[in-house]
Amino acid sequence: MEKILKPMSGYVTLVICLILFVAAVYFFISGVDQSITFVVLAMLCFLISCFFLKGLMIIQPNHSRVLNFFGKYVGTVKENGLFFINPLYSSQKMSLRSENLQGQTLKVNDKMGNPIEIAVVMVWKVGDTYKAAFDVERYSDFVKMQSEAAVRHLAMSFPYDNLEDDHAPITLREGGDKINSILEQELTDRLSKAGIIIQEARISHLAYASEIAGAMLQRQQATAIVAARTKIVEGAVGMVDLALKKLSEDNIVELDDERKAAMVSNLMVVLCGEKAATPILNAGTLYN
Repeated sequence: MEKILKPMSGYVTLVICLILFVAAVYFFISGVDQSITFVVLAMLCFLISCFFLKGLMIIQPNHSRVLNFFGKYVGTVKENGLFFINPLYSSQKMSLRSENLQGQTLKVNDKMGNPIEIAVVMVWKVGDTYKAAFDVERYSDFVKMQSEAAVRHLAMSFPYDNLEDDHAPITLREGGDKINSILEQELTDRLSKAGIIIQEARISHLAYASEIAGAMLQRQQATAIVAARTKIVEGAVGMVDLALKKLSEDNIVELDDERKAAMVSNLMVVLCGEKAATPILNAGTLYN
C-alpha cells in the first residue's frame, strides 16, 4: 500500500551544512598553527555536514521518491522542492509524468481466424508508486508486455468486419469508441497490479495481413457492387410501377399484358444498365 510522506524542508538543513563547512575550514586553518584539537573539530564538522547533505534531496515537478530504510518501505514523497530526510534512507526516483507507448504492429488472427495486422497507441502514467516499485520487476517492461497481450486478446475476441459474421454486434473496423473503451478496460485490468493508470488507448493501425489483403479487397468490392445493384433494382421497380399506374389512372394509353411486359423490359434495361441506352424508333407496331 502506498504511503505518502511529507518530509521537512531542506533549506534549514542546507544552511546548517554551510555553517558547518565554514566552521570546518576555520578550525582546520586555526589548528595548523595552534592545536590538533582544532583539526579534530574541523574533521568532525566536515563529516557532520556531509552526513546532513546526504539527507537532502530535490524533487522535480511530476516526480517522486520511494524511500526505504534497510529494506523496509517507509513511504513516498510526491511534493516538489528541496527536502531533508533521514540520511540512512535509500531513495528510488520515479516519474509521475504521462508517457506515450506506440505499440509495434502485431500479426494476429481475428475471431473468424483471418490474419490481420493491428497496433495501438496508449497514454499511461504511474499511479501507485509502491506497486510500480515492488510488485513488478521493471514496470516499463511490464507495460510493454501486457499491452501486447491485451491487443492480442482484443483482436481474437472480435471479427475484423461483418463480411463473415453478419450478426456480429461489434467489429474491429467499425467498433470505434466502443472498441477503444474495451481496450482501455482490458489494459487497466492487466496493469493495475503494477500501479499503472491508463489515460487513453486507441487502435492506430488495423488492416488485413498482406497474404489475404488482395482477396479481402475484392470481396469487399463485390459486396459493395451487389449492395449498389440491389438499391438500383429496387428503385427501378418502383419507377416502373409508378409509370404503369400513372398511365392507367390518366387513361393515356391502354396496354395489354404483352405490351406491359415489353414496356417493363425496356424500362428496366434503361434504368439498370451501366451505360446510357440508345433509343430505337419503331415505325410499325409491336406485332409487326
